[in-house]
Amino acid sequence: MDFDRRTGARLTNYQSALQSVEILFFSRIGSHVLLREFGAGLVELLGRKLNARLFSAYMLLMAAAIDLWEPRFRVRRIIPGGTVDELRQGAAKFSIEVEFRPRAHLGDPSVEGVRTFGLRFGRTAGVTE
Repeated sequence: MDFDRRTGARLTNYQSALQSVEILFFSRIGSHVLLREFGAGLVELLGRKLNARLFSAYMLLMAAAIDLWEPRFRVRRIIPGGTVDELRQGAAKFSIEVEFRPRAHLGDPSVEGVRTFGLRFGRTAGVTE
């Protein structure tokens, strides 16, 4: 059982995994005192000019971070999104398709199903179901 870090409400296993991914994606590497290597490296890329190479770097870092730090998810694909106007304003979106393995952190890698969640950068940054 896990709790929402903002409200204290109880979370399902899937919601807990999403919260973990959000913390992972928005943590600077080296910012967690007892776990200096924790993070995805995405925050360090913010503020750069958006182009195809940067999108590729974001997708690679997202997949690698989930693979390394969140065993309940296995990334199947990441799809960049957002309109041209949103991208010009610095707001990027990604759709992440994963295999959800609810007991993988306990050593059971069986897949419950395929889920998709969103990630957005910009004024309303975060992970969405």
